[in-house]
Amino acid sequence: MCRLILGSKGGHKYGNMGTVKTTLEIPDFLFRRAKSVAAERGIPLRQFVTEAVQEKLKTTSQVKPWMKHLGKLKHLHKERKQIEKRVEDAFEQIDPELWR
Repeated sequence: MCRLILGSKGGHKYGNMGTVKTTLEIPDFLFRRAKSVAAERGIPLRQFVTEAVQEKLKTTSQVKPWMKHLGKLKHLHKERKQIEKRVEDAFEQIDPELWR
């Protein structure tokens, strides 16, 4: 594991929040890869990590992965209604043997 200490400067919607530093523990291979990609792009590792976190937050605040499947079975609405009716009919019948 590698410890990565990050700092950031910048504003906040309520004013300047100053510098924030944090320590992240990430696997060595991930640290080396991130450092290499940041160097290839000519940006500091701090900026690379900040952009990666911003991108992740942007994608996770949108549609949840499981929601992309909603509505995919809409064409089976009639069949679902038929199944629900059969289940309802079956539970409406009382078996006298069970109620003794």
